[in-house]
Amino acid sequence: MIDTTELSALRLTVFALALALLATSSAGCAASHHPTTEATLGQSSSSSRMLAALAEPGPTTVRTVVSADWEVPLSGLLNLDHERAVAAGLEDRTEPIHVFMHVVEHPEFGTYLIDSGIAESFRDPATDPHLGFIVAKAMNTDALVVRKTTAEWMREAGTTPAGVFLTHIHLDHILGLPDLPKDTPVYTGPAETGAHKATNLVSAGTTDRLLAGLGALREWQFRPDPDGMFDGVVDVFGDGSLWALHVPGHSPGSTAFVARTADGPVLMVGDASHTAWGWTHGVEPGTFSDDGPRSAASLARLRELAARFESMDVRLGHQHLES
Repeated sequence: MIDTTELSALRLTVFALALALLATSSAGCAASHHPTTEATLGQSSSSSRMLAALAEPGPTTVRTVVSADWEVPLSGLLNLDHERAVAAGLEDRTEPIHVFMHVVEHPEFGTYLIDSGIAESFRDPATDPHLGFIVAKAMNTDALVVRKTTAEWMREAGTTPAGVFLTHIHLDHILGLPDLPKDTPVYTGPAETGAHKATNLVSAGTTDRLLAGLGALREWQFRPDPDGMFDGVVDVFGDGSLWALHVPGHSPGSTAFVARTADGPVLMVGDASHTAWGWTHGVEPGTFSDDGPRSAASLARLRELAARFESMDVRLGHQHLES
């Protein structure tokens, strides 16, 4: 296992390499070269319609699977320069996290995954064919402990998902895709693959290999929310049972989901908030996010949504939220 200092130095090396490549090439800096298309699933809606629907019990069930345990730098997960983090005396360290996969079951439309878990091949990251060497080291795969692969979940459940709804396409949210049938529809928020950063010159190859063989990623067709609460709201199945919310900042197309269940609404925020401390104290993610101010704004909107419903079950990007 490499410590935080070594990991930070490695990330600087990766960034320097990416900048050097960028200086000699204007191509290859998108997050992925995988094709995209417009999603035909889902209806553009409004936050007021969503709020009215969430006031009633719904037909879905949601189960969260812990696919793996991991450790990453806290500075990526939390903005340590935020006044609340400074006041709490938080300093950078390795932070224990989980890789989650949410299983949403609908009595009419079937079983869907929110994020993809982790593939069988990652039981031994050193031999995994998808990861580049630099990416594997930067991800600190030595600290990755697989608990349940996506293939294992499918075998136990006796089913394959009707589709996968990604909160975003960062590597730790697409690691389970290689286990899925190649005809599985995969949905993302807008502009995920086209996001340009220098470090993508190192990571895009791994992203493309994880997506290889799948059909075009289906991008949610978000429209401006008439009520201004979110950047866009989509009624996924058209019956008010599952909602997709555009919450950009961590990535351009970051998407949260809220499901109506018999026990109340379940909000899956993705990496709009990685940690329990960040959610509880209203502190946005740190260096892992593309746009800090937009990340902070999206987190505030999600916390406002959760505050409206006493029974809302909030599920974070990488840690459990203690009740």
